[in-house]
Parts: sequence; structure tokens; C-alpha cells
Amino acid sequence: MEIDAKQVKSLRDTTGAGIMDCKKALQEAGGDAEKALRILREKGLAEVKKRAGRATTEGVIDAYIHLNNRVGVLIEVNCETDFVARNEQFLSMVHDIAMHIAAASPLYISAEDIPEEVIASEKEIYRTQALNEGKPEKVVEKIVEGRLKKFYEQVCLLHQPFVKDQDITVGDLVTRVAANTGENISVRRFVRYQVGEKL
Repeated sequence: MEIDAKQVKSLRDTTGAGIMDCKKALQEAGGDAEKALRILREKGLAEVKKRAGRATTEGVIDAYIHLNNRVGVLIEVNCETDFVARNEQFLSMVHDIAMHIAAASPLYISAEDIPEEVIASEKEIYRTQALNEGKPEKVVEKIVEGRLKKFYEQVCLLHQPFVKDQDITVGDLVTRVAANTGENISVRRFVRYQVGEKL
């Protein structure tokens, strides 16, 4: 099937993927743009997983100050090359994540960063709550796991619904940009300041 340049350009604008990748996806999808988008996303996510172990020694530090000058965020996000560190999509993502942190106040980057004693304490609280609610012993562990997942969504940056698009998490946003840039991307650290707040 012949794929015209307009279709390729449209798909490229939507995904940020390479011209040849877009053309191949459109051919595989028989010219259906939605299917092609899905193919690219599936391939991209597979590639992102493969790249996850690669070193991220480049990147940027960004600052976001909220409009009322009472909340500020510093964030470092790493990538593999300075080429991507200067990429508009990457820089925009970093700034959006800093803005998200100002709004959502996460405490950790991901669940892996939460100290074991904090997780143990939360589990104990959820277990006691479930038993006090009269839940049967056999379902208490499932309830604890469900509430722990909700806890991660509240306190972990990558698990939180993204403030600019509640249908995705911040982790999904990072994965999409990683798929589009072809590099491993990691949020290394952040700090959120609020006027009058004790550190």
C-alpha cells in the first residue's frame, strides 16, 4: 500500500517518532492512523524497557515558581545525551513535571524510594482499619494492597495522575517522551519549597 507524505508527517507530529518508523507503522496498519499510532506506542514502550538500564549522565535542572511566589520546585531529570537534554519535548516535560510537583506535593520519586519502615507502618494502619471495619481475615491482605497502591498514588511522583492529563501518570509521561526521543530518561531528584514550611 502506498503511504503519502502527509500521513507520515501527521503521525510524526503526533508521536515524535522517526519518518521511517512512521511510514513502516502506517504500512503495517494498512494506512489506518489510529492503528499505526498504537503500533508505534507498543514498539516504543518495548524499546523503552530495553533502554531502562542504560546510563543517564546528561540532563537538566529546572526550576518552577508558582504564580503567587509561595511555592517553588527544583528538579533534575537525566537522559543519555546532551542532544536530548536540549530537545524541546524533553525540556517541556521537565518543566511540566516541576509544575506538577508544585501542585501535587509528592514526597518520593517512586515506590522503591519509600523507606521500608514507612511502608510497614502504612500496612499496619490499613490492616487495623480493615479489621476494625469488620472485614473478613481472608480479604484483609487484598484490602491492604489496594490501599497501599492508593498511598503510592498520593506520595510518589511517578505514580501520581499527571495534573495536565489525569488519564496518565507522571511515569506514563516520562515513558512517552523516552519512547519519542529514543533514550532512557530518569527523574533523579527534586525538592519542593513552600513559604513558611519547615524542612
